[in-house]
Amino acid sequence: MYSISRIQQVLKAVPQGAFDKIVQGHGGDRYVKRFRCRDQLVAMLYMQLAGAQSLRELQAGFNAQTRHHYHLGTARVARSTLSEANERRNPLIFAELLKLLIEQAGRALRRERSELLYLLDATTVPLPPRCSQELRGHMSKRGNHGMKLHLQFEADSAAVASASITKAAVNDITEGRKLPIEAGATYVFDKGYCNYNWWHSIDQKGATFVTRFRRDAALTFKRERRASKKKGILRDSIVAFALRTPRGGHRNSYSTPLRRIEVHCPDQAPLVLATNDLTSPAEEIALLYKQRWAIELLFKWVKQHLQIRRFVGRNENAMRIQLLTALIAYMLVLLLKKASGFPGTLWMLLAELRHSLFQRPRTDESYCRRRRALQEYIATVQPCLFT
Repeated sequence: MYSISRIQQVLKAVPQGAFDKIVQGHGGDRYVKRFRCRDQLVAMLYMQLAGAQSLRELQAGFNAQTRHHYHLGTARVARSTLSEANERRNPLIFAELLKLLIEQAGRALRRERSELLYLLDATTVPLPPRCSQELRGHMSKRGNHGMKLHLQFEADSAAVASASITKAAVNDITEGRKLPIEAGATYVFDKGYCNYNWWHSIDQKGATFVTRFRRDAALTFKRERRASKKKGILRDSIVAFALRTPRGGHRNSYSTPLRRIEVHCPDQAPLVLATNDLTSPAEEIALLYKQRWAIELLFKWVKQHLQIRRFVGRNENAMRIQLLTALIAYMLVLLLKKASGFPGTLWMLLAELRHSLFQRPRTDESYCRRRRALQEYIATVQPCLFT
C-alpha cells in the first residue's frame, strides 16, 4: 500500500497548475534543462522545514532520500546549481505563489464572521556582515544593515494576509498606504503608521482603526466620556485635530471626530490610543490594541523556527527568495494544521515534520496492522509448545 510522505502532505497545498502558469508568465524555466523552478521550490522548502542552515547541509540531507524524489517530482540537488538559481531567478515567482496561498488560506481558515481583525507591522531582518558592502542601500536610519519584512496578519486565523520585502530604510507607512482597505474590517497598528490622511482613507472606506497618538499631536477636546478606572481606563475623550496643516506643505484631511483613550500600564506611562470607533466600550478598544502583540510573536516565531537569520546566498535576489520561501513554508504548515486537525501548536507540528519529513505514516501504520494480524492468526492456528 502506497501513501504520501509528510513532506508531500505539506506540498499538497501548493496549486501546481497555478504555479506552472506563474513560472511560464515570468519565463522561470526558459532555457532550463534540469533544475526547474519546481525543483528550486521543493529544495528551498525542504531547507525551511528541515532546519538546514547551509547549502551543503541541504544537499546532504535532501540527496540522502533519493527514493522519495520521484514522488516529489524532483531529483537530486547540487548546491552550486541551487545557489545559481537563487541568484538569477525572478523572486516574483515565489511572491505570487505566496499570494495564492494567502487567498487559499483565506477561504480555508477564515471563520464565517463579518468582522476581520488585521494587525500591521514590520521587522528588520539583519544581513550578514559579508553583505554590507554589496547592499549599502539596505541600511536603516539606525545604521542597521538588513531588509524589512512588512506583514498584514489576520489575528483570527493566524494567517498572513499580505507581505512585502523592502530595504531597511523604507518607512512602515510607505508600504501601509499600498494595502487595500476592506470595509467593515479593523486595522490595528503602532505609531510607525502615523499618517492622518491614511487614517482618513481608512475611515472613508468604512473600516475601523486602532493605533496610538504621538506625543506632539495637536488635539482639541470636544467632550468627555465616562471612563472606568477599575478596568484600567484613565480617560475617554472625543477629540479632533487642531491643525489642518500640521507640517509645511502637508494638509490634514481628517476633520471628523476621533476618540482618545488613556489606558493604564503598570510601571510605565499610560498608553494613549486613537480610534475612529466612537461607540464601542473603551476596554474593548484597549483589548484590540493588546492583540497587536500577536504579530510580534509571529515575527519571533518565524525568526526562531525558520531559516531567515542565516542566508545561503549573498545577493539581494537570493535573500528575497529565502524570505519568501520561509513565509510560504509558514502558510503551508498552517494549512496542514487546519486540514489534519492537529491538536497541538504550530511549533509542535513543525517539530514533528522536521524529524519525519520522509516518513509515510499510513504505510507504516498499515504494515504494523498487517503484522499484528498475522501474529494473532499464527497464535490461533499454531499449537502451544509449552503447557
